[in-house]
Amino acid sequence: MPAPRPAAPARGLLAPLVVLALLAGLTAWSVLALQPPSPAPADAPATSFSAARAFGYVEEIAAETHVAGSEAHARVVDGLVARLTGLGLDTRVQNAVGTWQSSPGAAEMARVRNVVAVLPGTGSTGRLFLMAHTDSVETGPGASDDAAGVATLLETVRALREGEPLRNDVVVVLTDAEEACLCGAEAFAASHPLAPQGGVVLNLEARGTSGPPITFETSLGNAGLAERYAAAAPHPVATSFAVEVYRTLPNDTDFSVLLADGDFTGLNTAFIDGNAAYHTPQDTPSRLDQGTLQALGDNTLALTRELGDADLTDLSRPGAGDATYFPLLWELVRYPGSLVWPLAGAAVLGVVVVAVVDRRRGSSLPRTLLGALSAVVPLVLAPLAVVGVWRLLVLVRPGYAAMLDPWRPGWFRLAAVAVVLAVVLAWYALLRRRVGPAALRTGALGVLALLAVVLAALAPGGSYLAALPALAGVGAGLLPERLRLLGGLVAGAVAVVVLAPTVALFFPALGLAGGAAPAAVATLLVLVLLPVVEQLFAPPSLANGRRSVAVPAVAVALAVVLTAVGLAVDRFDQQHPVPSQLVYALEADTGEAWWASTEADPGAYTARYVDGPQELPHDYPYLVGRPVAAGSAEVADLPASTVQVLDDRTADGRRTVTVRVTPQRDVRLVVLDLRTDGGSVVEARVEARDAPADALGEDRLWLTFHAPPREGVEATFTVDGGGPLTLRVVDGSDGLSGLPGFQPRPAGVDAAGTHSSDLVVVGVTTDLG
Repeated sequence: MPAPRPAAPARGLLAPLVVLALLAGLTAWSVLALQPPSPAPADAPATSFSAARAFGYVEEIAAETHVAGSEAHARVVDGLVARLTGLGLDTRVQNAVGTWQSSPGAAEMARVRNVVAVLPGTGSTGRLFLMAHTDSVETGPGASDDAAGVATLLETVRALREGEPLRNDVVVVLTDAEEACLCGAEAFAASHPLAPQGGVVLNLEARGTSGPPITFETSLGNAGLAERYAAAAPHPVATSFAVEVYRTLPNDTDFSVLLADGDFTGLNTAFIDGNAAYHTPQDTPSRLDQGTLQALGDNTLALTRELGDADLTDLSRPGAGDATYFPLLWELVRYPGSLVWPLAGAAVLGVVVVAVVDRRRGSSLPRTLLGALSAVVPLVLAPLAVVGVWRLLVLVRPGYAAMLDPWRPGWFRLAAVAVVLAVVLAWYALLRRRVGPAALRTGALGVLALLAVVLAALAPGGSYLAALPALAGVGAGLLPERLRLLGGLVAGAVAVVVLAPTVALFFPALGLAGGAAPAAVATLLVLVLLPVVEQLFAPPSLANGRRSVAVPAVAVALAVVLTAVGLAVDRFDQQHPVPSQLVYALEADTGEAWWASTEADPGAYTARYVDGPQELPHDYPYLVGRPVAAGSAEVADLPASTVQVLDDRTADGRRTVTVRVTPQRDVRLVVLDLRTDGGSVVEARVEARDAPADALGEDRLWLTFHAPPREGVEATFTVDGGGPLTLRVVDGSDGLSGLPGFQPRPAGVDAAGTHSSDLVVVGVTTDLG
């Protein structure tokens, strides 16, 4: 049957264009409200946080690369002890060995030096732990990750000392070896005397150099902490949806270790924009956004004062439930998790009511169902189109292949949003006359309502993203035709303030390489705007055919222009280099050597050394289980570690071997790769610390020890059953300079932000009999 004829709309394009302009302005406002404030100067009031003062600490800490176990890191630790002691805190260094299970049959351990300082409270109800990590990655000075976090805590403590004493004890925990294996945090939780009673943790991290600090992870039962955060943080940027997403990811920080310990609750905060410099030589103090540092410090100081004077008895234990919360302009909207299902149910019921009203207005129920089914099309195609744009960019500029985000991604992000607009508008133009505007509008709301229910079941903290816009759309759909544009404005405003911040935060979180997720959220936003979109098609100033082509064509043209501008603005140069990842591997037993890279499509520089995909004959750290491009290399004069058997005995069917592995060069890690013939490794103890039990029980144990002492590593292995044992040792150091055949990278090319960039590994196998 023919589609119902659309009711006569308001004449002209002016009204819908004004509404869209208002919504665009509100979108800009919502996104700008997330941005950090201006940095406070060095002469700011003594009781407040000053980014200028904190930045001085960043410059000291990030003056050079300071990987765990290095002399540079020792200087950082000594400097922090002096700083905190000078501020009047009881400061100690915890020397320990931390552990972390990376996978079955594999474990990581590290020798750590944690700095722990205590600011006593006047009548403590519990402990508030302020945590950041002191080590950098191997390839860069770590100004953002995590000198910024450490500097924030130093400036926070300084400001606290200038004010009234807090009620609760504040413990500053500056961990070691976070980048290597989270082993500093594990050692603190496992063996420090302040850890067993637990408390509330504020952890500071970074995965970029700029942008708003986002509280992206919490402990379970976060309602109480969310209430305190909303009340105290002057720059609240946090979403319960981010918490739900992060809980499903395999990513970990020091905060993860304390949560897993079971005695801690808390909040985890990081800034994530400027990802191109993350873990690279470009993570320097000059690249750190001081406005970001100011926001991080303002929030940390305010939360420390809030929690430092609160009763921590309940807050230090998981609450009864999680809260739902999200940023709304400069505030944090928050409501209890108990409202999640009622709101999702109300959205579904509301859509049913709108469908009934539409039927009375001439749009049949089958058409509404068809509209709902068709709304899935843009929800699938728009994210795929954004992925396609990224792949096209990689083809045009191959250096992007190894990056999560370009150096200057802003124009590309706008282009991605324009692509979403183009897809939704093209879908709408094709179907509006066949299915009907009302059916498409209500069907799209039905998809949002259904998504709200799905999220309520699977990720309750994210249900608001669909439920609230759907409810607003329902309200607009119930209005009479003459008020439809006004209703579209109100519903669009709700969708903008709820969804636009999520889109803006998802782009730096996932990068353009993961642009499908923010594109999906942006699609939801545009679907709510269909009542306004209809007014662009309805005015009779253009013939229907031309109109159906012209409106999506404008979005397509906008996407093309924005992409072209992005390519013109974002160019590789010395300050914004192409990333390259290269490893030199030497097998001492056979006298063979290789260059290797994990780049999926090796760039021009890396391709000088590697021929193509190749399986190396041996396993090396950070290359295990990953696709590798490799090529033969000249053999360097690099001595392998020595292995000395200190004890070897058998009792009750179990063999226990103790060895000392001594590197013969300056290394940052040693891999002990123990293999049995038919038996299983049931115990392992390295430097007087047991390896994680969950990593044992296999016929092979791959144990990586970070920051080994110069005198070597003593390890004891117990094997149940089996025949002969072999121990393969691989030691790793940093820096390719001086290796035969190596040519320094040209200007505009630099080490990629991976733990294996510029890694030199030497392997040797010992038959233990």
